[in-house]
Amino acid sequence: MDKRVVIADDESIIRLDLKEILEGDGYLVVGEAARGDDALAMVRDLRPDLALLDVKMPGLDGIEVARELKGGDTMVVLLTAFSQRSLIESARDAGVVAYLVKPFRSSEILPKLAALLSPASVEHHEALEVSHVEDKIETREIVQRAKELLMAERGLDEPAAFEVIQQSAMRGRTRMRDIAQKILKGEFVG
Repeated sequence: MDKRVVIADDESIIRLDLKEILEGDGYLVVGEAARGDDALAMVRDLRPDLALLDVKMPGLDGIEVARELKGGDTMVVLLTAFSQRSLIESARDAGVVAYLVKPFRSSEILPKLAALLSPASVEHHEALEVSHVEDKIETREIVQRAKELLMAERGLDEPAAFEVIQQSAMRGRTRMRDIAQKILKGEFVG
């Protein structure tokens, strides 16, 4: 049986792209909304397997809609261009099972949704998803602090400080996060 989906995003082009990607993979898009309050009514009425909700929408935001749907049969996936830690924590508390960060490609979306809709993997995937997003945010924060330190200590502008970190990571075949941590600990000599 086709998996039923409701898509809610205030940008019609995003809804159109998602619908095309999902229908091309055999999903049945049963509803589309540009407002969070409309999405909530639609999900309650149509009872889809999955609701893809934009974080920022008029009416209600995606997290508020997720909170209203928590405990129901519809899995909620947030569409977001944002990745602040507070957002992730409130989304998790609202029952969101995963995030799709804009802009997205079908090669990223389809495997993620397939894994989510496979009952055995939901809990495992949920834990992995949250830790992965938190790790990306933590990495950004560490790199940002290291850039600021390089800017202060070496009188560099932000692009130059970023380039020092990026080039050192490439030369050392390591992650930018590792270089940033060395900078913050005072162990960086590059």
